[in-house]
Amino acid sequence: MKRMLTALALCLAAPGAWAGPGDIVTLQAAREVPATMDALEAAVTGAGATVFARVDHAAGAAGVDMQLAPAQLLIFGNPMLGTPAMQDDALAGVFLPLRVLVHEDAQGRVWLAYEDPGATLGALPGIAEEAGYIAQMRAALAKLTGVAAGG
Repeated sequence: MKRMLTALALCLAAPGAWAGPGDIVTLQAAREVPATMDALEAAVTGAGATVFARVDHAAGAAGVDMQLAPAQLLIFGNPMLGTPAMQDDALAGVFLPLRVLVHEDAQGRVWLAYEDPGATLGALPGIAEEAGYIAQMRAALAKLTGVAAGG
């Protein structure tokens, strides 16, 4: 029940956002994939987080002579938030650092998507769903993706 209420709250807090299968939160973007990803990366670094990697899935597909709609993944984190989670349960490292996918759908719309940290981290036995760092991660993801979505 808590997860369902959390997903609903996230949907209401971010216009155009919704939680879908597997507690994935999505938000439609106003720009194409590269520009949206550039805005996301700038927002992440501007917030003081560390970008670990930017993965271009479409370029990877092209490298093996396959086609894929534009899709890029940003992997980033902040040890001030992630370390306490891993101190509570080392398995948090499976879900950290955070990841946001920017992709284009079949209709040409661009979306930002990420896993709700409460659904992933909160499911671990050593982490309470009410842990302060989960709320901070949720807020950061909502703010960063909101900035990147543009308008």
